[in-house]
Amino acid sequence: MAQSAIKKVVLAYSGGLDTSVILKWLQEEYGCEVVTFTADIGQGEELEPARAKAKAAGVKEIYIDDLREEFVRDFVFPMFRANAIYEGEYLLGTSIARPLIAKRLIEIAAETGADAISHGATGKGNDQVRFELGAYALNPEIKIIAPWREWDLLSREKLMAYAEKHGIAVEMKRDGTKSPYSMDANLLHISYEGYDLEDPWVEPGADMWRWSVSPEEAPDTPTSIELTFEQGDAVAIDGKRMTPAEILAELNRIGGANGIGRADIVENRYVGMKSRGCYETPGGTILLKAHRAIESLTLDREAAHLKDELMPRYASLVYNGYWFAPEREMMQAAIDQTQTVVNGEVRLNLYKGNVMVAGRKSATNSLFDASIATFEEDAGAYDQGDATGFIRLNALRLRVQGRKK
Repeated sequence: MAQSAIKKVVLAYSGGLDTSVILKWLQEEYGCEVVTFTADIGQGEELEPARAKAKAAGVKEIYIDDLREEFVRDFVFPMFRANAIYEGEYLLGTSIARPLIAKRLIEIAAETGADAISHGATGKGNDQVRFELGAYALNPEIKIIAPWREWDLLSREKLMAYAEKHGIAVEMKRDGTKSPYSMDANLLHISYEGYDLEDPWVEPGADMWRWSVSPEEAPDTPTSIELTFEQGDAVAIDGKRMTPAEILAELNRIGGANGIGRADIVENRYVGMKSRGCYETPGGTILLKAHRAIESLTLDREAAHLKDELMPRYASLVYNGYWFAPEREMMQAAIDQTQTVVNGEVRLNLYKGNVMVAGRKSATNSLFDASIATFEEDAGAYDQGDATGFIRLNALRLRVQGRKK
């Protein structure tokens, strides 16, 4: 793209090494005005230092937005209505945050009259795809600058040298130490990549995990909680109504204290390579178990089974960055229609890394009929003799085939 054509760009900015270098690089290489956007999606870090750093770099328009409620309400909860899980293990914590950031980048570009947006995702990862597919879906004409695909600063050493040359301050973590891992956190999860995790045979050290105690160190007695669901979304914990973000934060706290939600995964990236990552998703792990429990009571068999058939495709769409694609929106509409009956309570016992369903009930939508399901006499609610014809009809094709053999 012609650099002279770019007059103003909105940068997804954290204030860390990468995006601080990108900010200066955009100013130097493109000679353009830079607007910074920092999203609070529950990463648990102080964001005001990013404002100070951007201001020191000459940025005039600085956005620091609290998106926690929108993140959980409009992105995490719809995804959990689908019971989405990628490749059987990954609860999509990083994936689901990217479309929200892309959406806000496009909104800010429109508000400020920017020509382009920019991000700090590398050319090897999934995030570049997620950011850019989301951005193009919302503004097909937007220009996107991906510095990692343009510059030659392809190592931490080169980034540090650039920062030193241009007087860019690179702070350590608040406790004076820096994790050796590449980490990404939001209200749904925290992820770890790189360093010794690049060898899939190496077990991560106990000091890597930030949100959860090890199952061995978790309490010796179970923690019992009750979740209330309305139309597929959790709305209360132990009878106390909370906002979506408050519910997820509280489930993270309770789950982390009980050693819940750790995962060590080798996953297939959309760009073609395998990648090993570790994740902590305590609240999401609890939420998924509880949601499936209340669905087991309230969803019709065929609706539930069809949802399970759609789920891997839905999860892949989220993982690969197609949140705003028509096929994801189509599936979401179908999934959300099923959730009108997903109302009730689920009781859970949390114990040393495990989430165990202890009970579920729905006063309005339960399809469980004890008079039919009982092993005792059912007073004619179910005629067991009807099963004979049912079995013979379903066995007909098998019997025909068996005779041919």
